[in-house]
Amino acid sequence: MINFFEKGQGKPVVLIHGFCETGKMWLPFAEVLSSDFRVFCPDLPGFGESPIASDRITLEEVAVQLEEWMEDNQIHNPIVIGHSLGGYVALALLELMGNKIKALGLFHSTAFADDEEKKEMRNRTVTFLKKNGVEKFVTSFVPPLFPENRREELASEIQAAIEDAKRSSLNGLLAYTRAMRDRKDRLDVVKNFSGPKLLIAGTEDGAVKIEASRKLKEAFTQYVELEGVGHMGMIEAKEKTLKVVRSFIIS
Repeated sequence: MINFFEKGQGKPVVLIHGFCETGKMWLPFAEVLSSDFRVFCPDLPGFGESPIASDRITLEEVAVQLEEWMEDNQIHNPIVIGHSLGGYVALALLELMGNKIKALGLFHSTAFADDEEKKEMRNRTVTFLKKNGVEKFVTSFVPPLFPENRREELASEIQAAIEDAKRSSLNGLLAYTRAMRDRKDRLDVVKNFSGPKLLIAGTEDGAVKIEASRKLKEAFTQYVELEGVGHMGMIEAKEKTLKVVRSFIIS
């Protein structure tokens, strides 16, 4: 079962949250976009109110669940936008559904697979989670997603993100850490997709390095680089990113 909320009428837009997040993170975007579109914000299995059966899942399996959810809710030819892990899920969904998806947006995400250094970091995350649990992990994981020089200014937003992250299940965090580690390169999936493609990147993103995003620039029809922004552009540069996303989905 996929828990979700929806707002508005019109062309369907599906916003997929990232790791340690829930559909609730998109509420400010959904409020604005719903004046012109029908916006759907699901909780991925294992996050928020969507259950997960075990601590193992693949992105391909998540994509199948989301395709079934879309069929159940009459979501046809959606524009799909994913943040971070949500972008990896969106790419798996694109590979599965092809031209049944109208347009693709990646928010601080990448089509590349993890390199060996990143895979080792994922392994350490699995070990830490098993030893320390959800709350201790998310309170240390979330703040570094924001640039250090803005953490004081964004303290209330960071605390809200931590509280949302605490709604993650241990099984969910373990499952997606492994799924991200083991995901395949989907650059060809992006290149072969003929619909509109948006990539939003932050120059200070510690999770998806700007150098990697720049290497993907030519594969997308629109590339937006946010100066001084970390991994959470929808919070750090809300008005600007909302304008970019709205323009992308209207076109």
